[in-house]
Amino acid sequence: MSSHDFDLLVIGAGSGGVRASRIAAGHGARVAVAEEYRVGGTCVIRGCVPKKLLVYGSHFAEDLEDARRFGWQIEGKTFDWAVLRDNVAAEVDRLNGLYQNTLDNNQVKTLLGHARIIDAHTVEVEGQRHTAGTILIASGARPFTPDIPGAEHGITSNDVFHLPTLPRRMVIAGAGYIATEFAGVFHELGVDVTLINRSETILRGWEPALSDRLLQISMAKGLNFKLNCRLERVEKTEAGLVLHFADGKTMETDVVLWALGRVPNVEGLGLEDVGVALNEKGAIAVDADNRTNVPSIFAVGDVTDRVQLTPVAIREGHSFADRQFGEKNWHVDYNAIPSAVFSNPPLGSVGMTEAQARNAYGQVKIYTSDFRPMKNVLAGRNERALYKLVVDASSDRVVGAHMIGPDAPEILQAVAIAVKAGLTKAQFDDTMALHPTMSEELVLMR
Repeated sequence: MSSHDFDLLVIGAGSGGVRASRIAAGHGARVAVAEEYRVGGTCVIRGCVPKKLLVYGSHFAEDLEDARRFGWQIEGKTFDWAVLRDNVAAEVDRLNGLYQNTLDNNQVKTLLGHARIIDAHTVEVEGQRHTAGTILIASGARPFTPDIPGAEHGITSNDVFHLPTLPRRMVIAGAGYIATEFAGVFHELGVDVTLINRSETILRGWEPALSDRLLQISMAKGLNFKLNCRLERVEKTEAGLVLHFADGKTMETDVVLWALGRVPNVEGLGLEDVGVALNEKGAIAVDADNRTNVPSIFAVGDVTDRVQLTPVAIREGHSFADRQFGEKNWHVDYNAIPSAVFSNPPLGSVGMTEAQARNAYGQVKIYTSDFRPMKNVLAGRNERALYKLVVDASSDRVVGAHMIGPDAPEILQAVAIAVKAGLTKAQFDDTMALHPTMSEELVLMR
């Protein structure tokens, strides 16, 4: 029996930390997890889950409008933000309880409070010190707030789920997945939304055909975009907020939402005292085994800033626990990770963009399907879906799949299996179409 209090002490009870704790405990390790806020982490408490529920809620605005073309008469429809907000919060509470039950049922001790590493085997939580043979940092990341005058008058994605009332006007600073998702949500809920960004591109790094299509559709829906602009300061007035730009122009709004990316939670953990190294991005530097330069300290998830996705953190935590406590030597494969943007309409993507494939393979073949989904046709909604397959010309292997349209993320998950397996375009073509569906377009491209 080890002389330490625990075999493993995890800092952070988010997706990666909870998975690592559960798996390690299943291998017989004595495990504790320290959490200063709520068990469940960003995804469950203030990220993916409540955001997706808001997406569902907001989409009823279009569904109820379209219903008339399908014979349904919806009279006197109204929306109550407080009902949606509070029901989402209740669901978050339920999931928080389930995550806590998972820890309890696996005999993982929960230490509530801020954790600070004292030395290579000691962690202090709310003044009480605990020792462990191994320490795992899974503290996640937080929204980035710009260093400009008046930035404190804005809110972040942490706060957006708790708005007391819906504002009349909202400015969203940023053009990544968080910005575009919340822009779609609040626009559908009746808020006058303007998205501002320093460059002319939204969803940088995504297949340009998809980001361009989303921009076109969003503008047609009435979303406002102010691109190629630099915000210099935010002024609070009796009437609301005034945004001051570098070109001398101003804009009035009620709420500013900072959606400018996320930064690893490395402050206040005592890393500098124990000598844990950070990389050039300010994240915890780890090797292929998730080990830091301090042999007994490891890190997984967003705090390492490799791929900031919940399923990645979960697999990193799982593989770490299996290697350290279960003698199962496997590692996360970061190739062909599917991702989605739950905008309106949503995007799904896996593998290489066209540009990446041309750089990697030289000769590529591109197949696209640009069509209006059947539901949109009858609804009279002039909104087109776009599917794109990127194929290595020499091997005929599908190396990328990208789509924007209704249910794109749900369809993309199945496509990701094919891309991950290295299937060829000929094998896609040889698959019988399922008709009538949107997904059949994937096997009909010529």
